[in-house]
Amino acid sequence: MKLLIQRLIAILLLVIPGIAAAYGFLLMKDALYDYFATIGEVNAPAVSFSWGMFIGGAILFLIGIGFIGGWIFFRDRKHNYLSSRFRPKVPRPPRPAAPASANVNRPQDDKKTD
Repeated sequence: MKLLIQRLIAILLLVIPGIAAAYGFLLMKDALYDYFATIGEVNAPAVSFSWGMFIGGAILFLIGIGFIGGWIFFRDRKHNYLSSRFRPKVPRPPRPAAPASANVNRPQDDKKTD
């Protein structure tokens, strides 16, 4: 029963931002549609764009899409499904120092002195 409740909560955490994103998209669409519909009316006194509804819809849309996209990104990172450019950078281990005896037997350039 506990697992069922956890899964229900997880689904709600994804459905609520999805509904908010869909509602924000509808607000933006309605603002644009109302603007273009009032342009076509002959007896319209003044055409005005409802910026409040459009910006509110854009904010809801971006927050909802950003939440869902971030959730998918971090889930894929946890399961190692990402390409190499999105994986965290892992520094290389330092090279081991060469032993001092390796420098003794190296051939030296013969310098001729005249």
